Amino acid sequence: MSDCLFCKIVAGDIPGDIVYQDDTILVFKDRYPKAEVHLLMIPKVHIESLAEMNETHNELISYMMLKLPEIAESQGLSGGFRTIINTGKEGGQIIFHLHIHLLGGNNLPGF
Repeated sequence: MSDCLFCKIVAGDIPGDIVYQDDTILVFKDRYPKAEVHLLMIPKVHIESLAEMNETHNELISYMMLKLPEIAESQGLSGGFRTIINTGKEGGQIIFHLHIHLLGGNNLPGF
């Protein structure tokens, strides 16, 4: 998607502070962190939101969820971490490309 910020990061058109990537996902530091560690995990394929996923995405979402603990561990979050998926405008989603927030570290904010 040509106007999607995250697709531009995937394509390398916009720099991102990347901490992990493979053929399926990209993980980078949030530009406006809400915690000591605040990463965003995105699929490299454009999917607008969690609400747009269907049975054809089973392998992708499973892969992403199972990769989160590994990424958290690599960032020193062995004691625990938080994941958040905002879905749709009313759910707080600002960038309409599926992304999972991975937060952790000292002083993790409450809800």
